[in-house]
Amino acid sequence: MSRRAVLAILAGAGISLLAPTFALAQTNANTAPQTSKANGMTKNAPKTGYASVNGLKMYYEVHGAGRPLLLLHGGFMSIDAMGAILPALAKIRQVIAVELEGHGRAADLDRPLSLGQMAEDVVDLLGQLKIKQADIFGFSMGGGVALRIAIQNPDLVRKLVVVSSGYSNEGAYPSITASWPNMSPEWFVGTPMETEYTRLAPNPKHFSVFVGKMKDMMLSATDLPASDIQSIKAPTLLVLGDADIIRPEHAVEMFRLLGGARPDGGMGGVPDSQLAVLPGTTHFSIITRTDLLMPVVTPFLDAPMPKAK
Repeated sequence: MSRRAVLAILAGAGISLLAPTFALAQTNANTAPQTSKANGMTKNAPKTGYASVNGLKMYYEVHGAGRPLLLLHGGFMSIDAMGAILPALAKIRQVIAVELEGHGRAADLDRPLSLGQMAEDVVDLLGQLKIKQADIFGFSMGGGVALRIAIQNPDLVRKLVVVSSGYSNEGAYPSITASWPNMSPEWFVGTPMETEYTRLAPNPKHFSVFVGKMKDMMLSATDLPASDIQSIKAPTLLVLGDADIIRPEHAVEMFRLLGGARPDGGMGGVPDSQLAVLPGTTHFSIITRTDLLMPVVTPFLDAPMPKAK
């Protein structure tokens, strides 16, 4: 199998679980915070720390100021790998970026990985940080976690941005899902995913075990019922690339479940949720395209909340 084919499979695995390699390659260039020194103090440096959540030592960073926004990375990623989208969001929000179980600096526990457990961990962290309500931006696997937070904790989520993610395994193209059973640590040799894990993980030699646990999570993942998507209270912005691994038909169906794509053709007014398809954009590149993302994300987040119905 060619490297390009492997990366395409990795990008789509597990309802869009894995990271775009291009974003990882851009880490060093794009993620260093802008700092300046005055009176011996460093300005604009993020607050960093670890929190004990459900037995997990979760790493997090806080950037910027203003209304809180939770930033959730994709699979096999870290906070660093989110690239330029983090500082872009930190210009308009206080960004709380976390590393989910097994990713980045957060070691995995002696338990299976699951999106549901990751959602519970994040909710626990927000409680410890005394954040009663936040916007959420979830990319790829992080989008799946974000959906579960919004479903299980509706009062915690003000607005929701889900990028390149779906709510069922059918969201991805069949050629992607058919490859999951063959996934192995050898696929990652020499990839930025492996490099990122070796650089940050508490136990770099654990990588093959981690890959196996991610594979198990993908193969055992259950779809979210359509009724769960319909129950989401938070206005939601769905974003995907026109060449994404998420099928556009799936995104439209998800948009319909959220109250969009109505049969009245907009004659009854604009729905609370929105759908954006970014041109010339893949699952690999979408998170790097702040020039396309921010003009869509910023007005959505800044718009007044809809009146209670």
